[in-house]
Amino acid sequence: MLLCGPSGSGKSLVAARSGLPVLRLDDFYKEGDDPTLPQVEGSSDIDWDHPESWDADVAVEAIARLCATGSTPVPVYDIALSARTGEETLHIGRTPLFIAEGIFAAEIVERCRERGVLADALCLTRGPLTTFRRRFLRDLKEGRKSVLFLLRRGWRLMRAERSIVTRQVSLGAHPCDRDEALSRLAAAAGRQTRRQTVA
Repeated sequence: MLLCGPSGSGKSLVAARSGLPVLRLDDFYKEGDDPTLPQVEGSSDIDWDHPESWDADVAVEAIARLCATGSTPVPVYDIALSARTGEETLHIGRTPLFIAEGIFAAEIVERCRERGVLADALCLTRGPLTTFRRRFLRDLKEGRKSVLFLLRRGWRLMRAERSIVTRQVSLGAHPCDRDEALSRLAAAAGRQTRRQTVA
């Protein structure tokens, strides 16, 4: 299950409430000294909301490995440092379904579908003002970046939220709120469990 949506839309909360194993796709960000990182137009800020700030190839391989073997190494990423600080192994065992969540999840919908590992793709939407407030308070509490950076980013993302959702839906994600997302996750888990039992 791929779970995307604008930053601050509640992806991590929905994933946690689902009870399913979770692969955090944000851990596949590139490091802050990577020369391929994109910049915000007209600014010296790194555009961490651009897909090119993220390593899609490594993320897809991790998803495929989880589906095939039940475990995969994943980087430990520190957003405040913009750096990978280690590596850990995610084990999901024989669980028939897991969630891969992150703001760039929609970017790999087609690649996961081609590999035959996609159960569903969901895009969480909560409205620009709600998302702005949740994102800013979360990032401030976690000390992710400077206050000025967070305000600039928050304002930019609030204005762009509708186009972000439109893009993610165009890439194959189904738009939904928290309750519908949890319902679809539960239904998908039930289907996978029945198939596993029959097999």
